[in-house]
Amino acid sequence: MKYILVLDQGTTSTRAIIYDQKAKVIASAQEEFKQIYPKPGYVEHDPIDILSSARSVISTAITRAKIKYSELLTMGITNQRETVILWNKETGEPIYNAIVWQCRRSIDYCNNLINNGYEEMIKAKTGLKIDPYFSATKIKWIFENVSVARKLAKEGNLAIGTIDTYLLWKLSGGKIYKTDYTNASRTMIFNIYDLKWDTDLCNLFGIDISLLPEVCPSSHFFGYTSEDVLGCKIPINGVAGDQQSYLANYA
Repeated sequence: MKYILVLDQGTTSTRAIIYDQKAKVIASAQEEFKQIYPKPGYVEHDPIDILSSARSVISTAITRAKIKYSELLTMGITNQRETVILWNKETGEPIYNAIVWQCRRSIDYCNNLINNGYEEMIKAKTGLKIDPYFSATKIKWIFENVSVARKLAKEGNLAIGTIDTYLLWKLSGGKIYKTDYTNASRTMIFNIYDLKWDTDLCNLFGIDISLLPEVCPSSHFFGYTSEDVLGCKIPINGVAGDQQSYLANYA
């Protein structure tokens, strides 16, 4: 018998669920992690907490299922959307806390974009209204407030990703640098018609397009987990943002 592992990385907790090949739940585990509020309107997570909780719930779910990692046929990841992390590609270390989708720190910048007439262009390319909710202005804030971001960007050693990309990177030992359409579509720099990072929008937000992850379909072979990380090479064949992955259950 082979099994399927799903990692559900949410806003307040992380879950792992083990299914058999008939989609029956065999075991699960859930772990909450700290919410960080540095200032009114600011919401952050420690990326190390996110990764630690992910590894912990996977291990616990495997133990509860009474199976071996080698019995996992495949793995999928679903995650909180819009939350963004920047990290050093050489060391794998985050350069700042994850800025959470709920965070409103970039509201003034968003209002400036609206006042300068960018709303129509952004909506036409992304289907989104200008709002701090989405990832682009969070990335812009980090570039303007965390000096090492600019340094690493110039060196080509900066990684930029939503939670799925960060987990793919860390669980693969730095071998997978990808995201999927559902997560990319919530960044405000992804053209939903061309299915590509948009050059005009990346230039607007000061983001070097070459630093961004490869964008893939949600149902796709992303790569393998690292034996050094999970003790086994598990193929990752699905990634989707949480609302989209929830809807997929009813498709």
